[in-house]
Amino acid sequence: MSNAPRPTGKQLVRALADIGFEQVRVRGSHHFLRHADGRSTVVPIHAGETISPGLLHKIIRDCDLNMARLLDLL
Repeated sequence: MSNAPRPTGKQLVRALADIGFEQVRVRGSHHFLRHADGRSTVVPIHAGETISPGLLHKIIRDCDLNMARLLDLL
């Protein structure tokens, strides 16, 4: 996990939007994203904070991606 990128929530939402995820709703700082094929995830956006490696891997699993694909998107 040590060589995982540390994107902010905004960067991650932008990267997921590039591959077809749309923001469905927002509750506080949590942005709910869904893809047309049914995949969905939640990305927290906190000013000045990066996504932790554990949460990043959870989001990658939810979106059915791999680390190489995410690095290409970022």
